[in-house]
Amino acid sequence: MKKIFVYLFATVLSCSAMAQHKMAKMDSKSMKMENCVMMDGGKMMCTMDGKTMAMTKPMTMKNGTVVMADGTVKMKNGKTMMLKDGQSVMMSGKVDKMPMNDHMKM
Repeated sequence: MKKIFVYLFATVLSCSAMAQHKMAKMDSKSMKMENCVMMDGGKMMCTMDGKTMAMTKPMTMKNGTVVMADGTVKMKNGKTMMLKDGQSVMMSGKVDKMPMNDHMKM
């Protein structure tokens, strides 16, 4: 019976240690923002190296997509679209939801 309690205690202890380790990784990953441009509150914002600033000039992404300061996105194939609030364009050219979490906004 003593062996069962020791085994159970060791299992619980190791599981809690693993859970804390995974949580720490997740927190550091969620705090890191990728370089991108995004439409936020009707304004185009540019995030570079963790700093967010207003976008003032067009940017060309790695795949040839061009993002204008008014939110117009012109794909390499000629297709154009307008970013909606909460959308972003990653440096790779992928259009996605904004990577910024609500708790990270200032």
